[in-house]
Amino acid sequence: MNDDITQRALLPINRTMPQAGVRVVACRGEIDDDTASLLCEALRVDDGGSRFIADLGAVTFLDSSGIHVLFAAHRDTMAAGGWLRIAAMTPTIQEVVQIVDLPTLIPCYPTLTQALNG
Repeated sequence: MNDDITQRALLPINRTMPQAGVRVVACRGEIDDDTASLLCEALRVDDGGSRFIADLGAVTFLDSSGIHVLFAAHRDTMAAGGWLRIAAMTPTIQEVVQIVDLPTLIPCYPTLTQALNG
């Protein structure tokens, strides 16, 4: 399934900037091999900034492809002088994130508000 329209339907992503210079990337659905490239694109460091919060509150599945994207985004944001935070994980997603020890590298917050105030 490489159809971009199909991918976007499978992983709707909403990007907002609730604070100056901080982009919130809110995903809904499954982050897997078919959709991870969309998350990668949404977390790309560019002239708009390098501070991101990945709001995973509506993510129902996260596999190694998505974990890899989060690791790479963390690396890229740090290299650009910014940061990546993860917010609002469901218990299922939090379990996956804990298994790979992601919180030791990327700060994780229970809510988007807490991540914004981080």
